[in-house]
Amino acid sequence: ASVLIECRAMIEEPARERGIAVNFPPVDTPYYLSADRTRLQQALLNLLSNAVKYNRPGGVLTVECRPSDLDRLQISVGDTGAGLTPAQLGQLFQPFNRLGREADVKEGTGIGLVVTKQLVEMMGGRIYVESTVGVGTRFTIELRLSKAQVVDPALLEHAVGVRGPAPYGAPRTLLYVEDNPDNLDLMEHILRDRPDLRLLTAPEGHLGIELAREHQPALILMDLNLPGISGTDTMKRLRADPVTAHIPIIALSANAMPEDVKKALAAGFSSYITKPFVIPQLLDGLDAALRIAATATQSRR
Repeated sequence: ASVLIECRAMIEEPARERGIAVNFPPVDTPYYLSADRTRLQQALLNLLSNAVKYNRPGGVLTVECRPSDLDRLQISVGDTGAGLTPAQLGQLFQPFNRLGREADVKEGTGIGLVVTKQLVEMMGGRIYVESTVGVGTRFTIELRLSKAQVVDPALLEHAVGVRGPAPYGAPRTLLYVEDNPDNLDLMEHILRDRPDLRLLTAPEGHLGIELAREHQPALILMDLNLPGISGTDTMKRLRADPVTAHIPIIALSANAMPEDVKKALAAGFSSYITKPFVIPQLLDGLDAALRIAATATQSRR
């Protein structure tokens, strides 16, 4: 339930801006999944973003959650968009294939579904799609159920959305563009005690750009050594886009020489943090960048 609540909080604003109604299910029965929480949230957000992006004006986004048999749970994300033809369905999970929508005004590279499929399969699950032209499309993630756990009442309240004010204020989104799973795990661990931050991740630059446009994070952490498009080139594309130009972007790299830092700052990064992380310095750097971002947001208003 807590994963769905957080996903809803992150998708409601983009949906509202496009006139899309959002229907999430009440999750009265606690379900426990054999999955990585951050990766599951990432996969669902990718599907939710597409359901907003390719919906019709005044359309509906519907999320359903149901057990499929004794040991599986299905989470479906449906839209009321144009739908897909059988030929398009056959090409759906090909990287950089936008199914003939290259001339569409909607942003995107076509890599989000590829990443989503990889994430789901790495967690031992599967993803499938149903679509009808003129009616809409529904993606379903199916994952193994896990045994019920003994849950502290305070944690149960958090799971169903009964929460007091966060110690740091309303949660803000931090986007981490990084292809190394160990570094992603480390960042997730570091931020466990920061309820003011929601971590969103992208394993490469193209998807990072899409997520930055869609979710408007308060801050972006950018690994410089990314596959395909480099971290520096990804940053430059974000800076050139009026939608994302204002977002602070921190460079992350193992290169600690002064000339490397100077070069990154001259290229357009807001600041520079070296690996391996010194956790207090990392958190100080995040807080400093978030304060600057908050001040800039107030100025734009």
